[in-house]
Amino acid sequence: MNILDGSFGEGGGQIVRTALALSMLTLEPFRVKDIRSGRDKPGLKAQHVTCIRALQQLSLSKADGDFEGSSELLFIPAPVTSKNITVDIGTAGSIPLLLQAVLLPCMFAQRSHTLTLIGGTDTKWSMSIDYLTQVVLPQYRRLAGIDLSLLKRGYYPKGGGKVEITIKPEVKRKEFETFEGFVKALSHKAFSLEKQGILMSIKGLSHASLDLENAKVAERQMMSAKQKLSALNVPIDISCQYYDALSTGSGITLWAIFSHGYDIDADNPVRVGADALGEKGKSSEAVGIEAAEKLMQELQSQAPVDSHLADNMIPLLAFCRPSSINVARVTPHTVTNMYVVEKFLGKMFKHTDKKINTYAL
Repeated sequence: MNILDGSFGEGGGQIVRTALALSMLTLEPFRVKDIRSGRDKPGLKAQHVTCIRALQQLSLSKADGDFEGSSELLFIPAPVTSKNITVDIGTAGSIPLLLQAVLLPCMFAQRSHTLTLIGGTDTKWSMSIDYLTQVVLPQYRRLAGIDLSLLKRGYYPKGGGKVEITIKPEVKRKEFETFEGFVKALSHKAFSLEKQGILMSIKGLSHASLDLENAKVAERQMMSAKQKLSALNVPIDISCQYYDALSTGSGITLWAIFSHGYDIDADNPVRVGADALGEKGKSSEAVGIEAAEKLMQELQSQAPVDSHLADNMIPLLAFCRPSSINVARVTPHTVTNMYVVEKFLGKMFKHTDKKINTYAL
Protein backbone atom coordinates (compact mmCIF):
# COMPACT_ATOMS: atom_id res chain seq x y z
CA MET A 1 0.00 0.00 0.00
CA ASN A 2 1.44 3.34 -1.07
CA ILE A 3 0.89 6.16 1.47
CA LEU A 4 1.01 9.73 0.16
CA ASP A 5 1.01 13.07 1.93
CA GLY A 6 -1.68 15.22 0.30
CA SER A 7 -0.16 18.37 1.81
CA PHE A 8 3.28 17.83 0.24
CA GLY A 9 4.73 20.75 -1.74
CA GLU A 10 2.04 22.92 -3.22
CA GLY A 11 -0.49 20.48 -1.77
CA GLY A 12 -3.01 20.66 -4.60
CA GLY A 13 -5.27 18.22 -6.39
CA GLN A 14 -2.49 17.26 -8.78
CA ILE A 15 -1.23 14.83 -6.14
CA VAL A 16 -4.51 12.93 -6.36
CA ARG A 17 -4.72 13.05 -10.16
CA THR A 18 -1.16 11.83 -10.73
CA ALA A 19 -1.51 9.16 -8.05
CA LEU A 20 -4.69 7.86 -9.69
CA ALA A 21 -2.98 7.60 -13.08
CA LEU A 22 0.09 5.81 -11.72
CA SER A 23 -1.96 3.52 -9.50
CA MET A 24 -3.90 2.38 -12.55
CA LEU A 25 -0.67 1.65 -14.44
CA THR A 26 1.24 -0.07 -11.64
CA LEU A 27 -1.91 -1.70 -10.20
CA GLU A 28 -0.65 -0.59 -6.78
CA PRO A 29 -3.27 0.66 -4.28
CA PHE A 30 -2.66 3.94 -2.49
CA ARG A 31 -3.95 6.00 0.38
CA VAL A 32 -3.55 9.78 0.39
CA LYS A 33 -4.11 11.80 3.55
CA ASP A 34 -4.55 15.52 4.28
CA ILE A 35 -5.83 16.21 0.77
CA ARG A 36 -5.51 19.91 -0.09
CA SER A 37 -5.24 20.64 3.65
CA GLY A 38 -3.74 24.09 3.13
CA ARG A 39 -6.48 25.35 0.82
CA ASP A 40 -9.44 27.57 1.74
CA LYS A 41 -11.77 24.64 1.04
CA PRO A 42 -9.70 21.54 1.83
CA GLY A 43 -10.44 18.01 0.69
CA LEU A 44 -11.52 16.58 -2.62
CA LYS A 45 -13.37 18.84 -5.05
CA ALA A 46 -16.06 17.68 -7.48
CA GLN A 47 -13.45 17.51 -10.25
CA HIS A 48 -11.29 15.06 -8.25
CA VAL A 49 -14.29 12.86 -7.46
CA THR A 50 -15.10 12.84 -11.18
CA CYS A 51 -11.57 11.58 -11.92
CA ILE A 52 -12.22 8.62 -9.63
CA ARG A 53 -15.64 7.95 -11.17
CA ALA A 54 -14.16 8.08 -14.68
CA LEU A 55 -11.53 5.47 -13.80
CA GLN A 56 -14.23 3.31 -12.24
CA GLN A 57 -16.16 3.52 -15.51
CA LEU A 58 -13.04 2.32 -17.30
CA SER A 59 -12.24 -0.47 -14.85
CA LEU A 60 -13.36 -2.37 -11.75
CA SER A 61 -11.35 -0.07 -9.49
CA LYS A 62 -12.64 0.59 -5.97
CA ALA A 63 -12.38 3.62 -3.71
CA ASP A 64 -13.17 4.70 -0.18
CA GLY A 65 -13.43 8.35 0.83
CA ASP A 66 -14.37 9.35 -2.70
CA PHE A 67 -16.72 12.18 -1.89
CA GLU A 68 -16.52 15.96 -2.08
CA GLY A 69 -14.71 17.44 0.92
CA SER A 70 -13.03 14.15 1.89
CA SER A 71 -9.54 14.65 3.36
CA GLU A 72 -8.47 11.03 2.83
CA LEU A 73 -8.80 8.65 -0.10
CA LEU A 74 -8.14 4.94 -0.50
CA PHE A 75 -7.94 3.75 -4.11
CA ILE A 76 -7.65 0.12 -5.22
CA PRO A 77 -6.96 -0.06 -8.97
CA ALA A 78 -7.94 -2.63 -11.56
CA PRO A 79 -6.91 -3.03 -15.22
CA VAL A 80 -8.57 -0.79 -17.81
CA THR A 81 -11.18 -2.61 -19.85
CA SER A 82 -12.30 -1.77 -23.37
CA LYS A 83 -14.96 0.90 -23.00
CA ASN A 84 -15.93 4.15 -24.62
CA ILE A 85 -17.31 6.39 -21.90
CA THR A 86 -18.93 9.77 -21.33
CA VAL A 87 -17.87 11.71 -18.24
CA ASP A 88 -19.78 14.81 -17.11
CA ILE A 89 -17.98 16.79 -14.40
CA GLY A 90 -21.28 18.56 -13.76
CA THR A 91 -19.58 21.92 -13.15
CA ALA A 92 -16.99 24.07 -14.90
CA GLY A 93 -14.36 21.72 -13.46
CA SER A 94 -11.40 21.47 -15.81
CA ILE A 95 -11.44 18.86 -18.58
CA PRO A 96 -7.64 19.20 -19.10
CA LEU A 97 -7.07 18.42 -15.41
CA LEU A 98 -9.44 15.44 -15.58
CA LEU A 99 -7.25 14.07 -18.36
CA GLN A 100 -4.21 14.13 -16.05
CA ALA A 101 -5.81 11.16 -14.27
CA VAL A 102 -7.37 9.38 -17.23
CA LEU A 103 -5.02 9.84 -20.19
CA LEU A 104 -2.04 7.71 -19.09
CA PRO A 105 -4.05 4.59 -18.15
CA CYS A 106 -5.76 4.70 -21.55
CA MET A 107 -2.46 5.24 -23.38
CA PHE A 108 -1.22 1.81 -22.25
CA ALA A 109 -4.53 -0.09 -22.33
CA GLN A 110 -5.22 -3.10 -24.52
CA ARG A 111 -7.50 -1.30 -26.99
CA SER A 112 -8.32 2.17 -28.24
CA HIS A 113 -10.69 4.32 -26.21
CA THR A 114 -12.88 7.26 -27.13
CA LEU A 115 -13.81 9.47 -24.19
CA THR A 116 -16.45 12.18 -24.29
CA LEU A 117 -15.78 14.70 -21.52
CA ILE A 118 -18.12 17.47 -20.38
CA GLY A 119 -17.09 20.37 -18.14
CA GLY A 120 -14.82 23.41 -18.29
CA THR A 121 -12.43 23.90 -21.19
CA ASP A 122 -11.06 27.33 -20.22
CA THR A 123 -11.05 27.96 -16.48
CA LYS A 124 -8.89 29.50 -13.76
CA TRP A 125 -6.08 27.48 -12.16
CA SER A 126 -5.88 25.17 -15.15
CA MET A 127 -4.28 25.05 -18.57
CA SER A 128 -6.66 25.86 -21.41
CA ILE A 129 -7.91 23.14 -23.73
CA ASP A 130 -5.88 24.75 -26.54
CA TYR A 131 -2.68 24.66 -24.47
CA LEU A 132 -3.34 20.98 -23.80
CA THR A 133 -3.96 20.30 -27.49
CA GLN A 134 -1.12 22.36 -28.96
CA VAL A 135 1.63 22.10 -26.33
CA VAL A 136 1.09 19.09 -24.04
CA LEU A 137 -0.38 16.42 -26.33
CA PRO A 138 2.37 16.70 -29.01
CA GLN A 139 4.74 15.43 -26.30
CA TYR A 140 2.46 12.59 -25.22
CA ARG A 141 2.10 11.41 -28.80
CA ARG A 142 5.59 9.97 -28.37
CA LEU A 143 3.86 7.00 -26.72
CA ALA A 144 0.35 6.78 -28.22
CA GLY A 145 -1.93 8.07 -30.92
CA ILE A 146 -4.07 10.86 -29.46
CA ASP A 147 -6.76 12.80 -31.32
CA LEU A 148 -8.72 15.52 -29.52
CA SER A 149 -11.74 17.37 -30.87
CA LEU A 150 -13.24 20.42 -29.17
CA LEU A 151 -17.00 20.21 -29.67
CA LYS A 152 -18.09 23.04 -27.35
CA ARG A 153 -16.38 25.65 -25.15
CA GLY A 154 -17.14 25.64 -21.45
CA TYR A 155 -16.50 28.75 -19.33
CA TYR A 156 -17.02 29.38 -15.61
CA PRO A 157 -19.48 29.05 -13.89
CA LYS A 158 -21.76 26.75 -15.92
CA GLY A 159 -19.16 24.81 -17.87
CA GLY A 160 -20.93 22.63 -20.42
CA GLY A 161 -17.86 22.37 -22.63
CA LYS A 162 -17.53 19.16 -24.59
CA VAL A 163 -14.40 17.37 -25.74
CA GLU A 164 -13.96 14.06 -27.54
CA ILE A 165 -10.59 12.35 -27.29
CA THR A 166 -9.52 9.09 -28.90
CA ILE A 167 -6.46 7.33 -27.50
CA LYS A 168 -4.78 4.59 -29.52
CA PRO A 169 -2.14 2.65 -27.51
CA GLU A 170 1.14 1.85 -29.26
CA VAL A 171 2.82 0.11 -26.29
CA LYS A 172 0.42 -1.95 -24.19
CA ARG A 173 0.80 -2.71 -20.50
CA LYS A 174 0.17 -6.45 -20.12
CA GLU A 175 -1.33 -7.69 -16.85
CA PHE A 176 1.29 -10.42 -16.39
CA GLU A 177 4.21 -8.09 -17.17
CA THR A 178 6.28 -6.61 -14.34
CA PHE A 179 6.21 -2.85 -14.31
CA GLU A 180 9.98 -2.73 -14.46
CA GLY A 181 9.87 -4.86 -17.62
CA PHE A 182 7.22 -2.58 -19.06
CA VAL A 183 9.34 0.54 -18.52
CA LYS A 184 12.43 -1.18 -19.93
CA ALA A 185 10.43 -1.93 -23.07
CA LEU A 186 9.96 1.83 -23.48
CA SER A 187 13.68 2.68 -23.26
CA HIS A 188 13.82 3.26 -27.01
CA LYS A 189 11.40 6.16 -26.45
CA ALA A 190 13.93 8.10 -24.36
CA PHE A 191 14.46 11.65 -25.59
CA SER A 192 16.31 14.88 -24.98
CA LEU A 193 14.85 18.39 -25.15
CA GLU A 194 17.68 20.78 -24.32
CA LYS A 195 17.56 23.64 -26.85
CA GLN A 196 14.77 25.79 -28.24
CA GLY A 197 16.34 25.91 -31.68
CA ILE A 198 15.14 28.36 -34.36
CA LEU A 199 11.86 30.18 -33.71
CA MET A 200 9.80 29.46 -36.83
CA SER A 201 6.44 31.03 -36.01
CA ILE A 202 3.91 31.88 -33.34
CA LYS A 203 0.38 30.57 -33.60
CA GLY A 204 -2.63 31.14 -31.42
CA LEU A 205 -6.35 30.99 -30.91
CA SER A 206 -8.38 33.87 -29.46
CA HIS A 207 -11.89 32.84 -28.46
CA ALA A 208 -15.01 34.19 -26.77
CA SER A 209 -18.65 33.35 -26.19
CA LEU A 210 -21.15 34.42 -28.85
CA ASP A 211 -22.61 37.18 -26.68
CA LEU A 212 -19.26 38.99 -26.92
CA GLU A 213 -19.05 38.92 -30.71
CA ASN A 214 -20.50 42.42 -31.24
CA ALA A 215 -17.83 43.81 -28.89
CA LYS A 216 -15.18 42.05 -31.04
CA VAL A 217 -13.58 40.61 -27.92
CA ALA A 218 -11.68 37.82 -29.72
CA GLU A 219 -10.31 40.25 -32.32
CA ARG A 220 -9.18 42.74 -29.67
CA GLN A 221 -7.39 40.02 -27.71
CA MET A 222 -5.71 38.88 -30.91
CA MET A 223 -4.61 42.35 -32.03
CA SER A 224 -3.08 43.32 -28.70
CA ALA A 225 -1.19 40.01 -28.52
CA LYS A 226 0.12 40.39 -32.09
CA GLN A 227 1.26 43.94 -31.42
CA LYS A 228 3.17 42.84 -28.33
CA LEU A 229 4.78 39.90 -30.15
CA SER A 230 5.67 41.80 -33.32
CA ALA A 231 9.17 42.59 -31.99
CA LEU A 232 10.06 38.90 -32.40
CA ASN A 233 10.06 39.32 -36.20
CA VAL A 234 8.51 35.94 -37.03
CA PRO A 235 5.20 35.02 -38.70
CA ILE A 236 2.30 35.34 -36.26
CA ASP A 237 -0.99 33.60 -37.00
CA ILE A 238 -3.73 33.96 -34.37
CA SER A 239 -7.23 32.90 -35.37
CA CYS A 240 -10.43 34.23 -33.79
CA GLN A 241 -13.46 32.09 -32.95
CA TYR A 242 -16.78 32.52 -31.17
CA TYR A 243 -18.68 29.75 -29.42
CA ASP A 244 -22.26 29.17 -28.31
CA ALA A 245 -21.33 28.67 -24.65
CA LEU A 246 -23.51 28.37 -21.54
CA SER A 247 -21.58 31.14 -19.74
CA THR A 248 -19.93 34.36 -20.88
CA GLY A 249 -16.19 34.03 -21.25
CA SER A 250 -13.10 34.55 -23.36
CA GLY A 251 -9.45 33.65 -23.56
CA ILE A 252 -6.40 33.34 -25.77
CA THR A 253 -3.72 30.67 -26.11
CA LEU A 254 -0.39 31.24 -27.86
CA TRP A 255 2.29 28.74 -28.82
CA ALA A 256 5.72 29.22 -30.36
CA ILE A 257 7.00 26.58 -32.77
CA PHE A 258 10.72 25.85 -33.05
CA SER A 259 12.95 23.89 -35.41
CA HIS A 260 16.48 22.54 -35.13
CA GLY A 261 16.95 22.82 -38.87
CA TYR A 262 14.82 23.64 -41.88
CA ASP A 263 12.04 21.23 -40.90
CA ILE A 264 9.97 20.93 -37.75
CA ASP A 265 10.56 17.59 -36.01
CA ALA A 266 7.16 16.03 -35.34
CA ASP A 267 8.78 13.18 -33.37
CA ASN A 268 10.60 15.52 -30.98
CA PRO A 269 8.51 18.71 -31.04
CA VAL A 270 9.59 21.97 -29.45
CA ARG A 271 6.60 24.11 -28.55
CA VAL A 272 6.47 26.78 -25.87
CA GLY A 273 3.06 28.07 -24.85
CA ALA A 274 1.10 30.51 -22.69
CA ASP A 275 -2.53 31.49 -22.19
CA ALA A 276 -4.74 34.06 -20.48
CA LEU A 277 -8.42 34.25 -19.56
CA GLY A 278 -10.88 37.11 -19.79
CA GLU A 279 -12.80 38.17 -16.70
CA LYS A 280 -15.17 40.89 -15.61
CA GLY A 281 -13.44 44.25 -15.35
CA LYS A 282 -10.45 43.15 -17.44
CA SER A 283 -10.18 44.63 -20.92
CA SER A 284 -9.80 42.38 -23.94
CA GLU A 285 -6.58 44.18 -24.76
CA ALA A 286 -5.19 43.35 -21.32
CA VAL A 287 -5.98 39.66 -21.87
CA GLY A 288 -4.03 39.59 -25.13
CA ILE A 289 -1.08 41.46 -23.64
CA GLU A 290 -1.01 39.15 -20.62
CA ALA A 291 -0.76 36.03 -22.80
CA ALA A 292 1.90 37.63 -25.02
CA GLU A 293 4.01 38.75 -22.05
CA LYS A 294 3.80 35.29 -20.49
CA LEU A 295 4.95 33.72 -23.76
CA MET A 296 7.81 36.19 -24.18
CA GLN A 297 8.98 35.49 -20.63
CA GLU A 298 9.07 31.76 -21.38
CA LEU A 299 10.92 32.37 -24.65
CA GLN A 300 13.54 34.51 -22.90
CA SER A 301 14.50 31.53 -20.74
CA GLN A 302 15.82 29.87 -23.94
CA ALA A 303 14.43 26.58 -22.64
CA PRO A 304 12.45 24.29 -24.97
CA VAL A 305 10.03 23.35 -22.16
CA ASP A 306 7.97 26.11 -20.56
CA SER A 307 7.30 26.14 -16.82
CA HIS A 308 3.76 24.72 -17.14
CA LEU A 309 4.68 22.04 -19.65
CA ALA A 310 7.45 20.85 -17.32
CA ASP A 311 5.10 19.53 -14.61
CA ASN A 312 2.89 17.89 -17.23
CA MET A 313 5.91 16.08 -18.67
CA ILE A 314 7.02 14.47 -15.38
CA PRO A 315 4.94 11.27 -15.87
CA LEU A 316 6.15 11.09 -19.47
CA LEU A 317 9.78 11.31 -18.36
CA ALA A 318 9.10 8.49 -15.90
CA PHE A 319 8.37 6.08 -18.75
CA CYS A 320 10.84 7.33 -21.37
CA ARG A 321 14.09 6.64 -19.49
CA PRO A 322 16.75 7.96 -19.51
CA SER A 323 15.50 11.34 -20.75
CA SER A 324 16.39 14.96 -20.06
CA ILE A 325 14.69 18.31 -20.51
CA ASN A 326 15.77 21.91 -19.99
CA VAL A 327 12.96 23.96 -18.51
CA ALA A 328 12.15 27.63 -18.04
CA ARG A 329 11.93 26.93 -14.30
CA VAL A 330 11.09 24.07 -11.98
CA THR A 331 7.86 25.09 -10.26
CA PRO A 332 6.38 23.74 -7.00
CA HIS A 333 3.87 21.83 -9.17
CA THR A 334 6.78 20.12 -10.93
CA VAL A 335 8.48 19.16 -7.66
CA THR A 336 5.17 17.83 -6.31
CA ASN A 337 4.64 15.70 -9.40
CA MET A 338 8.15 14.24 -9.05
CA TYR A 339 7.33 13.35 -5.44
CA VAL A 340 4.21 11.41 -6.48
CA VAL A 341 5.93 9.61 -9.36
CA GLU A 342 8.82 8.51 -7.15
CA LYS A 343 6.42 7.23 -4.48
CA PHE A 344 5.16 4.74 -7.05
CA LEU A 345 8.22 4.08 -9.20
CA GLY A 346 11.23 4.76 -6.97
CA LYS A 347 13.96 7.38 -7.12
CA MET A 348 14.59 8.43 -10.70
CA PHE A 349 14.78 12.23 -10.97
CA LYS A 350 17.76 14.53 -10.73
CA HIS A 351 17.08 18.23 -11.21
CA THR A 352 18.40 21.74 -10.88
CA ASP A 353 16.22 24.83 -11.25
CA LYS A 354 16.58 24.61 -15.05
CA LYS A 355 17.15 20.92 -15.92
CA ILE A 356 15.42 17.61 -15.17
CA ASN A 357 16.94 14.17 -15.84
CA THR A 358 15.62 10.67 -15.30
CA TYR A 359 17.89 7.76 -14.46
CA ALA A 360 17.85 4.61 -16.57
CA LEU A 361 16.46 1.46 -14.98
